[in-house]
Amino acid sequence: MKTKAELPDCPVATTVSLIGSKWKLLILRNLLVRPWRFNELRKSLDGISQKVLTDSLRSMEDDGIITRTVYPEVPPRVEYALSDLGESMRPIIKSMETFGIDYKEQFEK
Repeated sequence: MKTKAELPDCPVATTVSLIGSKWKLLILRNLLVRPWRFNELRKSLDGISQKVLTDSLRSMEDDGIITRTVYPEVPPRVEYALSDLGESMRPIIKSMETFGIDYKEQFEK
């Protein structure tokens, strides 16, 4: 998790620094539905590399947005889910979805 000194002064810039990448937003979108395993996420995010997905998940976990649960099975099963902090971003993602729908409807008229 970033320290207060590492965060931008602007609250909008802080939010962007946490979820501002294309892939992080799409990962969040998926995790709003249910917990996902790594390979499920990779297959659902067309064009993402394994390295970028790994780096994004680690960053989001470090920032407290997602949780990573390792189940003691053979082979090991790992699931990613939203933390309470990640859940608090639900209205942000919902607003982005609503905007996207409204924007696309402008071109269907």
